[in-house]
Amino acid sequence: MTKYALPGLARAAVERYVRQRHVLEAPLPLPDEMQARAGVFVSIHRRDERLRGCIGTIQPQEDNLALEVIRNAIAAATRDPRFQPIAPGELPGLEYSVDVLGEAEKISGAGELDPKRFGVIVERGRRRGLLLPAIEGIEEGAIQLALVLDKA
Repeated sequence: MTKYALPGLARAAVERYVRQRHVLEAPLPLPDEMQARAGVFVSIHRRDERLRGCIGTIQPQEDNLALEVIRNAIAAATRDPRFQPIAPGELPGLEYSVDVLGEAEKISGAGELDPKRFGVIVERGRRRGLLLPAIEGIEEGAIQLALVLDKA
């Protein structure tokens, strides 16, 4: 594992931005595992497991995974509309997770969903909803589908 594992990169990006208002640069040389392009979700939780921010992209917006993590980590900390921006005093009590999205695959119905292994995206026109996999309390595909449809 490199010095900047993805959650560590997310933490470093948030701490630099919240404390200094500077965007962290991607590590150089860029580790092999960060050279790909992919959608990424960064989730920030308090140590009591309460969500503090989560922002992501379904399709990549940046040239590599490192830049995608940095961008979405800062957005999760400062632009999640559900929360006030993270303050410097909160930083020591935060935990970070990074979900790298694979290629979306079409399915024919909720019976094909496995909420423990796969997230789900629904779209209709300009409306879109996404749920990441392994969300506590979601054990069945039908429940996962109902929640993501409501979210969209």
